[in-house]
Amino acid sequence: MATLKDAAARKPILATIRLLVPAGAARPAPPVGPALGFYRLNLMAFCKDFNARTQKYKADTPMQVTLTAYKDSTFEFVVKSPSVSWFLKKAAGIETASSRPGHNAVSSLTLRHVYEIAKLKQSDPFCKHMSIEALCKSIIGTANSMGIEIVKDL
Repeated sequence: MATLKDAAARKPILATIRLLVPAGAARPAPPVGPALGFYRLNLMAFCKDFNARTQKYKADTPMQVTLTAYKDSTFEFVVKSPSVSWFLKKAAGIETASSRPGHNAVSSLTLRHVYEIAKLKQSDPFCKHMSIEALCKSIIGTANSMGIEIVKDL
């Protein structure tokens, strides 16, 4: 249970904003500008910090950002890795998933691809508690729902 001192130290939250921003390409233009400007947050501070955190990723990699805005015009944000479906599309070399998953296989990937994606997703703050095996099963399920066949060897 939180103590009185902890409750007084917490800042009142104004909003929680979720954005999808390309890695290293945050600018005060849409979609970042209007979303943060509405809450009177410092756009340039967010852009510089986000670009510094995502410089290790390739350009145009869609990064999920959850930004918490406080009433005193400060903010903090968490950057998550790209979605599993984006990784699967890149690994399979396809633009869109199957329109009829289970009937039409668009592409096929090996278990090695699945393992590499699971290793990347394990660095995500919300997936740290999951084992590699559980992440791999989840990725295989996502691939099946996209019409991507998972094989042992190509």
